[in-house]
Amino acid sequence: MIGFMARLRAWSLMSVACVAMVCGIGVERAEAQARPLVIRSDPGGLLGARSKEIRRLRASGERVELRGTCNSACTMYLGLANVCVDRRASFGFHGPSWYGKALPPTQFEHWSVVMADSYKEPLRSWFMNTARYEIRGHIRLSGAELIRLGYAEC
Repeated sequence: MIGFMARLRAWSLMSVACVAMVCGIGVERAEAQARPLVIRSDPGGLLGARSKEIRRLRASGERVELRGTCNSACTMYLGLANVCVDRRASFGFHGPSWYGKALPPTQFEHWSVVMADSYKEPLRSWFMNTARYEIRGHIRLSGAELIRLGYAEC
């Protein structure tokens, strides 16, 4: 009976150790997932590709911190629920184009709406009424200005 009790106690200790190891892995994994995506220098890119990335981030709930220069398609991160803005960050807005060349009107309208849907009011209206018509350069806004417009501060 003593041998049985010793084996039972050893088995119980091993079970507790295994559970602790599994929980430890889960905690590490959760901590790794809790680390935010930090944007420090993003020139933008293709709107279709960025739209896909935004959908993925939205589904994952991953936190995004905009802490540096964020131009063009990068500004679409502002549409995420779990985004914050550093007040020293710089944002460059412009309308959709093909490397600085005007798009056909239907494509221009479509991609303007895709971009605008990433912004809260009043930034959305400002973009649709002003910034989207700039296609060769950028109209710059600071993180502090976006925070005043209602975006969360990092």
